[in-house]
Amino acid sequence: MKRNRRDFIGIVMRGTLVSAVVPVFFPKALMGCNLTRDMQQSTKGDLKKLRDAIGDREHSLKWIFTGDSITQGAKHTLGYRSYPEIFAERIRFEMGRSRDIVINTAISGHTTREILSDFDWRVGQFKPNVVSLMIGTNDAAKSRHISIEEFEDNLKQLVKKIRSVDAIPLLQTPNIINMGENPEKNERAALPDFAEKMRHVAAATNTILVDHMVYWEERKETVFKEGWLNDPLHPNGKGHLQMARLLFNTLDICDGHSFTCAGEVNFN
Repeated sequence: MKRNRRDFIGIVMRGTLVSAVVPVFFPKALMGCNLTRDMQQSTKGDLKKLRDAIGDREHSLKWIFTGDSITQGAKHTLGYRSYPEIFAERIRFEMGRSRDIVINTAISGHTTREILSDFDWRVGQFKPNVVSLMIGTNDAAKSRHISIEEFEDNLKQLVKKIRSVDAIPLLQTPNIINMGENPEKNERAALPDFAEKMRHVAAATNTILVDHMVYWEERKETVFKEGWLNDPLHPNGKGHLQMARLLFNTLDICDGHSFTCAGEVNFN
């Protein structure tokens, strides 16, 4: 039986309401918890600051997610939740931080250029506590004429701007894409290089990094066999759930008794 967006929301609500009463273990989880703690040795400062903020029940947080169509969740989720929506379910309902605000300002087709030029509207006006940026899929496109050097500089400027508004920056590499039979001729053949540059910037600026590309690359056969993409570029509902769960692991807010972290969703 196929499930639409309303079905998925209902499943999440039923699963989280049950787990709020008695722990529920999901043995067929797409991903377990605590997979990425060793990846964060150079970002303990921001991670500790963020964990302390999440643990502070007296103060609410404003979270901004920005980027391109992947973060916007445009079209290709096919009615299922995008990863920022799943994150909102985790932080605001399951973790009981109901007064937290999660805002998605991502826009399909955008690059680091547009986000830089529109920073005050997309980010600054909200006075956020945390700003997540997943970007690079469009920057890497040959037709956009953005060099990898410009991409690096734009990322550094964005991290600086995020910190200037007293927010914690969070960088996320995009997912792998289907390069086709001739990867070297693909419009976005340089995407892995752009992701590597994001890793470099994250390390140089002591910024938290959620590395979806590495996670997906290590599971490349599963990505295409199980269908995590709706087209060559964009994750579908299953792909977005994977992204949300890697985010939870990286931020150390994953819980094996939580539906969003470990529940099984029927994507038929």
